[in-house]
Amino acid sequence: MLTEFGKIFVFFLTAIIFVVIALFVAKLIRPSRPTKEKLTTYECGENPEGSPWVKFNIRFYVVALIFLIFDVEVVMLIPWAVVYQQLGFVGYLLGAIFLILLGVGMAYEWRKGDLEWARPKIEEPIFTKSIPPPEIQKKLTLTE
Repeated sequence: MLTEFGKIFVFFLTAIIFVVIALFVAKLIRPSRPTKEKLTTYECGENPEGSPWVKFNIRFYVVALIFLIFDVEVVMLIPWAVVYQQLGFVGYLLGAIFLILLGVGMAYEWRKGDLEWARPKIEEPIFTKSIPPPEIQKKLTLTE
């Protein structure tokens, strides 16, 4: 007799064997005719421009991480919303504290500027009148 863990092990082992056999059979029967077009990067029907190995702006990753953090936390509210009437006032209070903490976190990210897609660029000051160093002043007076 197999235990429950033994049944799970047999299930996973069967799944792994099935996937390996399916991939092996697919490799045997599929045609292999690589062309230049097949080996290029596919960009939604558009012709690719440049190398596919481009550096993305870090803003993409920051926005994605912030989205994941707040999305997962909001998903935690679903079980609370389903049973909060059964939990009474204490359950309501705990949910309200959780929502307040989410709001504080969102306000912090907003204040920090991480929710803005493009931050304003810092412009260097432009000096309208510049005084050259003394060495260059001597050269300028000698050449004039």
